[in-house]
Amino acid sequence: MTYKSLMCILRTAEGDLAHLDHAVRLARRYDAHLDVLCLGVDRVQVGFYYAGATALVAENSLAQAEEDARKLKDFVSARLEDSDIRWAAEAMIVQWGAIGPAVEQAARYADLVILPQPYGEIRGPEDEAITEAALFLGPTPVLTVPPGWEGDAPADPMIATNQGPEAIAAVRAAMPALEMVGQANIAIVDPPRHGPERSDPGGALSMMLARHGVRAEVSILARTMPRISDVLIRHQQDRKADLIIMGAYGHSRLREAVLGGPTRDMLAEAPVPVLMAR
Repeated sequence: MTYKSLMCILRTAEGDLAHLDHAVRLARRYDAHLDVLCLGVDRVQVGFYYAGATALVAENSLAQAEEDARKLKDFVSARLEDSDIRWAAEAMIVQWGAIGPAVEQAARYADLVILPQPYGEIRGPEDEAITEAALFLGPTPVLTVPPGWEGDAPADPMIATNQGPEAIAAVRAAMPALEMVGQANIAIVDPPRHGPERSDPGGALSMMLARHGVRAEVSILARTMPRISDVLIRHQQDRKADLIIMGAYGHSRLREAVLGGPTRDMLAEAPVPVLMAR
């Protein structure tokens, strides 16, 4: 079991491109094919600009999106031309409101989609829309890469689990990486006292991993900080884990957007790559 089809999505060649570099390293590590989708986003929304400017605004926006996509493809082709991996680059023009279906169609057959963290100073609403489209519409496992990340394939993965279905989906999606490493740390924050695994939190997951040749260690963490994400990041830093595996949006996206939640917090602040699935 391994990754054979990886996808990286770019919407700009400016700023940090750690996710593209990491995608190349993973393609080399797993002997996988890397598809790079170069998105040019037409930001005009029909009905949301002043009367009389319809044709001009639409034409200029479309032309800009076409130019952006073409330049991105040329940039990727020049960057990967001499690489030792199998790769392909595709330019795609998409309207802002159609980012979801476009990403779904492109990512549907990928084993893993590699993206930048969608929140931060150099990120925009397009990045959030791309990430959520891959997770919810694909649905495809997503690996988000923090700015400046230079690590290779993981050597010490950490599984952050609430023992829910999203977390198990993420573990299954990460199994190629886990099997290659052969070990993992399972981190559980305040397991429920009356849940089905109350007497042995993480025990069933440990057994599942053992049957795949992965030796697991379980860490039960007290919620000593206001946010679950803070507890997880502190544990990751204590262990020096280089990959976090977790389920995405156990709560609704609306609730996390308004009140916050582990998924949104980790997508914004995790200092290492995060592999998420639903």
